[in-house]
Amino acid sequence: MCISLVNKYNVAGPRYTSYPTVPYWDINTFSVNGWEQSLKRSFDESNELEGISLYIHLPFCESLCTFCGCHKRITKQHEFEAPYIEALLKEWHLYSGLLENKPKIKELHLGGGTPTFFSPENLNYLITEILKVSEVAQDYEFSFEGHPNNTTREHLQVMYDLGFRRVSYGVQDYNPKIQKAINRVQPFENVKRATEMAREKGYTSIGHDIIFGLPFQTEEDVVETINKTQSLMPDRIAFYSYAHVPWIKGNGQRGFNDEDLPSADSKRQQYETGKYLLEKVGYAEIGMDHFALRTDSLFKAMQHETLHRNFMGYTASKTKAMIGLGVSSISDSWYGFAQNVKSIEDYYQLIDKGILPVYRGHILNTEDLIIRRHILNLMCHFKTSWLDPKKAFSELPEVLIKLKEFELDGLLEFERKQVSVTEKGKPFIRNICMAFDLLLQRKKPDTQLFSMTI
Repeated sequence: MCISLVNKYNVAGPRYTSYPTVPYWDINTFSVNGWEQSLKRSFDESNELEGISLYIHLPFCESLCTFCGCHKRITKQHEFEAPYIEALLKEWHLYSGLLENKPKIKELHLGGGTPTFFSPENLNYLITEILKVSEVAQDYEFSFEGHPNNTTREHLQVMYDLGFRRVSYGVQDYNPKIQKAINRVQPFENVKRATEMAREKGYTSIGHDIIFGLPFQTEEDVVETINKTQSLMPDRIAFYSYAHVPWIKGNGQRGFNDEDLPSADSKRQQYETGKYLLEKVGYAEIGMDHFALRTDSLFKAMQHETLHRNFMGYTASKTKAMIGLGVSSISDSWYGFAQNVKSIEDYYQLIDKGILPVYRGHILNTEDLIIRRHILNLMCHFKTSWLDPKKAFSELPEVLIKLKEFELDGLLEFERKQVSVTEKGKPFIRNICMAFDLLLQRKKPDTQLFSMTI
């Protein structure tokens, strides 16, 4: 990759798990009632046809990983499990009561935090109770995140019996020095054990998360990690850039110094090397920073152009409505977003009062919906079009002027009223999406809100 392009385009930018991005939500005009109406509209339009997605945030971790930007609560006290689960179920019943018909769950994902912090018995109780007031779609997909150090055979068996067929494990890197720096010490043997146990149980999609750009990490470390990963051949690999955002997460991302991080050029070379090694053994690049074997549903979704991206990352299918349960969870009705309170204590207090624990959100206007579709097209399919007059917007001429620069650099191509990202341009997809981000263009942030794009 041309170093001058890396230097040119390595700026702070969103990862576009949503549009508008969270810092640009119009929280002043947002109301919980408006959110409820947007969800009802989405549910009525799509539940029978495609079902809904359900994301459940389980925030507890026994130790703090200093690379992590997720919302979590560090504790070794497992008595917190039961009251949190009861609160989750109360929140689910609040949503179930809001919707006129029984929800049909197409996708269900447990994220964290560390979902396997919870005992198999408590996870079984949680999912069983949720499914009592729901239907399961015929082509459903249930998944959860497991920690290689504490995922047991009992966890895998219970989740399998509940219908889960996908599990992902956080690997990050196998170099002990790097693991110590990010406070995530887990030997390869633990990942191997957890992966093989899942295969033995019958899981059909096993994922590994690998990060490049970590403190002290070199290209050789990436090669070593990927070589070990290839020996296990997980079905999916998330190979993504470390997002250094200590201004958001405070001291949680300050277990090392800034000078311990690789440069932008080194970081990009780590990715290019890793990508080459993954593709060499049969993985296909999916969207941004994801890879999958050709037998996995994520690859098939890319082929059929049904790939979708939301706050859970890339998914193999789209549902118009996604409900997020638990602290900090974000729900998406397609017409609006709503985020829950981040404090567990506040969450409990609102739930006990029978109030949805939402504290901020955004209702999308007509322009938002058009731009959202263009950015999703680019993030999922590396192309977008405005041949349909309904997909045009007033500031399109200004956007095309910005895109011309990417064309001159060989990063995209124009054809009639369509733009396609070239192979050379894929690493710069976030930058290309930023040209469509009207809210970002109209109001540049005064302080750094996002991680660097390269």
